[in-house]
Amino acid sequence: MDDQTSTVEADRELKKKHRAMWASGDYPALADEMLLELGAVLVEACGIKPRQRVLDVAAGTGNAAIPAAMMGASVVASDLTPELFEAGRREAANRGVSLEWQEGDAEALPFGDGEFDAVMSCIGVMFAPHHQAAADELLRVCKPGGSIGLLCWTPEGFIGQMFAVLKPFAPPPPPGAQPAPLWGNEEHVRELLGSRITDIQTRKKNLAVRSFHQPADFVRYFKSHYGPIISVYKFLGEDQEKVAALDKALTELADSFGDAHGDVPFQMEWEYLLFTARKAS
Repeated sequence: MDDQTSTVEADRELKKKHRAMWASGDYPALADEMLLELGAVLVEACGIKPRQRVLDVAAGTGNAAIPAAMMGASVVASDLTPELFEAGRREAANRGVSLEWQEGDAEALPFGDGEFDAVMSCIGVMFAPHHQAAADELLRVCKPGGSIGLLCWTPEGFIGQMFAVLKPFAPPPPPGAQPAPLWGNEEHVRELLGSRITDIQTRKKNLAVRSFHQPADFVRYFKSHYGPIISVYKFLGEDQEKVAALDKALTELADSFGDAHGDVPFQMEWEYLLFTARKAS
């Protein structure tokens, strides 16, 4: 087997693992309970309009794709994990909109050059392992003058710090893979997109999460619902000492990002970066 064939096979195996990871647990329930408002935030920031052709990359259950369709756009929701589409189709039907759902790798999108008026991703493309390849694809399928919109967890925010906590317990990343929360660093995104974009606008915001009564509730919920955490615990297997250490580390992290006073429920603030731009003509 030559080096090129070996690289292709390794990438195929990596994508299979990613697809299985996001299909595990119950990400649709998590997204429905905690993340719904983020899609609408991104759609508004992108200025989605009726009759535009819009692509939501790494769309998951359509958290951004569905609000875009509600604006009257013609929307394609693409994701590496089509197991997530069923929940998205149900939600789209509930909201009375239709859109196209298509399996696709963010690093090799199955669309033509300049096919879309707007290309966006809501906490999705950030999990593609090869950042430059994914960024190049976002730009390739966007028409000149079209809008690019990204909403990503920041490295210093709660989810970014959660991945930092997971790192010592997880298997080493494959060669060339980059940490997902880097997409929440403005300079990193600017470097990925380079001179190919104009009219850049960025701001950091917080998502208020009130789904848990105490930090330990967060750990229990994410251990059963969130694929990346499920995969790390699966890797640890029966090593009870490491399992207990990770439980403790995640609980302490949640506690450090949470706030509760008197009768006020435990609330967490999850920081994200909102990045919008236009593809240079």
